[in-house]
Amino acid sequence: MEYSRDREKITAVIEEGCKFEGNFSFTGIARIAGTVNGSIFSNDTLIISEGAVVNADIMAGVVLMSGMVKGNIRANYRVEIRKPAKFEGTIITPSLIVEEGVIFHGTTKMREERSNYLTQS
Repeated sequence: MEYSRDREKITAVIEEGCKFEGNFSFTGIARIAGTVNGSIFSNDTLIISEGAVVNADIMAGVVLMSGMVKGNIRANYRVEIRKPAKFEGTIITPSLIVEEGVIFHGTTKMREERSNYLTQS
C-alpha cells in the first residue's frame, strides 16, 4: 500500500486547551494541539503540533511531531520529529527523521514497511 497525502483530509482535531483521556482512534489525518493521555491508533497520519502534550502509546501510519510525547511509537511508514519537539520512549518505524534541536530520550528500531514485512517468511 502506498502512502498518499493527497487522498486524506483532516478528520479529527484536539485543539490547544482541550484534554482527551482514553483510547483515541481515527481515519484520515488527526491533529493534536492539546493534551492526550492514553493510547492512539490509526493506519493514517497523526500530527502532534508544537505545544501539544501527549502521554500515550501511538500506533499510526505516519507520525509528524513538533510537540512533547512520552510513550512508545510504532509507525508503518515514517516518523518525523521537528524542533522544538521533546520525545521520551521507543520508536519502531522503517523511516525516521529527527531535526537538529529536538530533545530525544529513547531508543529506535528500524524495520521494513509493514506491507513488505508481512509478505516475508
